[in-house]
Amino acid sequence: MQWMNTMENAVSLSARFEGSFAYYTIKDRLPKILTQVIDTIHRHKNKFYEEHGEAGMEAEKKAISFFSKLRNEMQTDKPILPLTSDWPDTHLWNQYLEQQRTLLNEGEEPSWFRSPWLYVECYMYRRIQEGMMLSPPIAEFDVFGAVKNESFFQSQQAIIALCTHLQERKRDIPSLSKEQCQEEFYKLLQVSLWGNKCDLSISGGQDNSQKSSILASLESLKPFVLVDDMVSLWNILSRSGTEKDAKTRVDIVLDNAGFELITDFILADAILSLNLATEIHFHAKCFPWFVSDTTKRDFDWTIQQLLAANHRWMSKCGQTWKENLKKGSWVYHENLFWTLPHEFWSMEGVAPDLYAELKKSNLVLIKGDLNYRKLTGDRKWDFTTPFSQALKTFHPAPLCSIRTLKADVQVGLRPGVGEKLSAAESDWMVSGKYGVIQFSPAM
Repeated sequence: MQWMNTMENAVSLSARFEGSFAYYTIKDRLPKILTQVIDTIHRHKNKFYEEHGEAGMEAEKKAISFFSKLRNEMQTDKPILPLTSDWPDTHLWNQYLEQQRTLLNEGEEPSWFRSPWLYVECYMYRRIQEGMMLSPPIAEFDVFGAVKNESFFQSQQAIIALCTHLQERKRDIPSLSKEQCQEEFYKLLQVSLWGNKCDLSISGGQDNSQKSSILASLESLKPFVLVDDMVSLWNILSRSGTEKDAKTRVDIVLDNAGFELITDFILADAILSLNLATEIHFHAKCFPWFVSDTTKRDFDWTIQQLLAANHRWMSKCGQTWKENLKKGSWVYHENLFWTLPHEFWSMEGVAPDLYAELKKSNLVLIKGDLNYRKLTGDRKWDFTTPFSQALKTFHPAPLCSIRTLKADVQVGLRPGVGEKLSAAESDWMVSGKYGVIQFSPAM
């Protein structure tokens, strides 16, 4: 195994090596995202003027100046700067920067091309948030809101198909056998997995919506699931569901808004309806992150869109999910830890309140590629390294990563699988073609 503890050892997961996926992320995709942020703010200048007058216009100019300077810093490999905004996480970010300095030779500074890829990506999005916070009165404007909304609307037919399937299947639940319930659970787990392909940070903000029903494609997609631990999840929840009057809690650490969020809602609804859990706890970001990650605004907006939909089963889903939140069988959480660059094994020390919350869970489902990178420390592990080992000390509860592969880190594969894929498809780790449903028990 190759550890990534220093800049010099960050072989394929660092931004500094030409030819690597990470290098082109910094040189190409991230500047494009910043350009789109600038364009979005400029296109909303009339809205800012209507809402805030001259103060809105001045804020638009200030934000554009901030992001133009940030883009230049990135493209010319300038040093990473400390954060200046007065937010509860600022000191944690600046402490992390100091830690990065200790990994370099004396006199050297962490820079955009000389820092770990995970840190640089997270840092860019945190600087975007800083730029907005320093630009009142438009500080609450979501620079990615429009593309997230558009992704949702572009996925309407796929959403209708899922809502229809769920509502029609729920009518049959009283007559379903245990095996049929298990099959339905597996089906919607796979739907949630492939919903993770709709990631706007990977597509550079370009349309990456789901145009057709995933349900019809599940059988053909099975060969692309590299790790399938669905049986372990079923065993935990079906066993918990048989204990009379016992509360069973499932936590879902959300990833993308839009279609993927719908797949997560569908799975959560089914888990309750199949009596596999009594409560679902959702964890989302405190502010806009990696273009399409879910925030409180996205969470509430999505349910409201379904409530208002001119479709029987979409509106029924919206009604059910709103009621679930009202009665407490669905619970929403957010924590600044999800928008830090820290590996998850540091959670207990950095965010002990969050770690204690996850320890209450019977099963934690962790969605998406970025979360997988933080689970494994974004290190270049051997493909066969056990998932539980790569988690190091992060074992708050039984947990499962559900992701499509869009970054060059993967563990827990059978011997020879990673090497065979590498020989056949050079981009198999970053294309989103493959996925995992990968389980680790609590330790």
